[in-house]
Amino acid sequence: MDVARFLHEMKIGDTASSYSVLAALSHIREHFEVEEAHENRARILEDTAELLANAPLSWLFPEGNTDLRGQYLGLVNSFIRYAALPVCDTDSGTLPAKNYEDIPAKAQAVSTVLLALSLQIQNALEDQNSPAIRSIVRTLAPTYCIFSITHLQEQPWTSAASRKRALELLTSVVELTGSRSVQELLSGKLDEDQKGVLGPVIDTLQPELTKESWKRNQAVKHVFSWVLVQVGRPCLTEYLEKVFPPSLLISDDYHTENKVLGVHCLHHIVLNVPGADLRQFNRAQVLYHAVFNHLHTSEATLIQVVLPCLIDLLSVLEKPPALAGTRRKQNRFDNMLRHVLTYMEMEHKLDLRRVYARNLVLLIERMGIVIIRHMKRLERVIVGYLEVSDAPEEKCRLNILEALQKTLQIAWPCMEKRMGLLTQSLLRFLVDISSDSLPTQLKEHLMTEASQCLLLLNHCSKGKLQTLLRELDSSCVPDAVLMCIQKVTAAPLCQ
Repeated sequence: MDVARFLHEMKIGDTASSYSVLAALSHIREHFEVEEAHENRARILEDTAELLANAPLSWLFPEGNTDLRGQYLGLVNSFIRYAALPVCDTDSGTLPAKNYEDIPAKAQAVSTVLLALSLQIQNALEDQNSPAIRSIVRTLAPTYCIFSITHLQEQPWTSAASRKRALELLTSVVELTGSRSVQELLSGKLDEDQKGVLGPVIDTLQPELTKESWKRNQAVKHVFSWVLVQVGRPCLTEYLEKVFPPSLLISDDYHTENKVLGVHCLHHIVLNVPGADLRQFNRAQVLYHAVFNHLHTSEATLIQVVLPCLIDLLSVLEKPPALAGTRRKQNRFDNMLRHVLTYMEMEHKLDLRRVYARNLVLLIERMGIVIIRHMKRLERVIVGYLEVSDAPEEKCRLNILEALQKTLQIAWPCMEKRMGLLTQSLLRFLVDISSDSLPTQLKEHLMTEASQCLLLLNHCSKGKLQTLLRELDSSCVPDAVLMCIQKVTAAPLCQ
């Protein structure tokens, strides 16, 4: 391609010096920024993409030019601002979907230009792999990364086409940096002591993640959370000071959507940062109080992220269960279980009951034998939840049966005296299930899990349950329930 002719057609000067890449990039940027008409700016993007795709590598990346990196970054930033989201000045932090109608098309056009440049950089790396080219890659990678992630997720400002382009752009950045995955792009290569782009990405986002500014750009919180959850141990520890405050800030908002996003980020931090670092400077305590406050909500989506986060955080804050023969003092695990059981008892919404039941299993498992302190209330909750159907999937009652099994396995020494009430509840449950119009496979699953509870109860009672079940009048028992009882009465007693 004749670069001089192409530049002339783009009306970028007419002297010989105008044909250098630095002058061309500068003129393109100036022309683009002063142009106001959307159609004209779109045409400049198309022409620039064509220029970048067809110009010789020797012209695009002349040797020994120290200003080249800054010029490319300036042009890229100028194009990216064209596809920037409108600023939100309302306290809600959200804008109507119609405000984003033109963003997907703009993002696609910008992505096309960035992909053309990315391909040429890749060709230059393969051709010469000079330090100057690698320096351009390091400079552009964080900006490319933020822009592609902004338009990668399903949001009001993206479309299927713009998301596809954004994914192609992110893939090109991974290839340019020689990374094997997005995670390695962000975290770096530990075996080669090579840093990733996480630091520059977080530094770029930082000014928009303050208390005063984080709601002005609706995309920034999603970009931050997406990047954060891609990075795990041990890399995340190095950036804890930078990612912890924004995560707390987002979780402390009054919008449920933002609370969920913030707690999701905090949970990832808890799982991927060593406990010693979390306890340092009282971070874990601050996190605990911030997240525990969310337990008073009636939003199932929020409770679903809060409970697992707190359970994992308590494992950082509290010492391991006491050794046999010693008495463990009550701690925040006990406080949390009391809180959960209180809310479970009075909750009538099925979606919340499912969330509580699902997480009760994990809480019982983490507490261990000390759940015997709460057996009276726990038994009351289990019996109450077995009585209420949450058809058609019966997830709540399945989780409660799992919680009962876990309780019987952990607290077996004190379960014999509770055998009567639990047996009555399980038998009543079996009778109810046998007459319900549930799918056959689900019905069998429920009855199998209930039978397993009866078997465990029998072991806890040293075979006394078998004796009681043999005395039942089988003539008034449904066949399906009778088969479950026979499994229990015929099972050998474990020694």
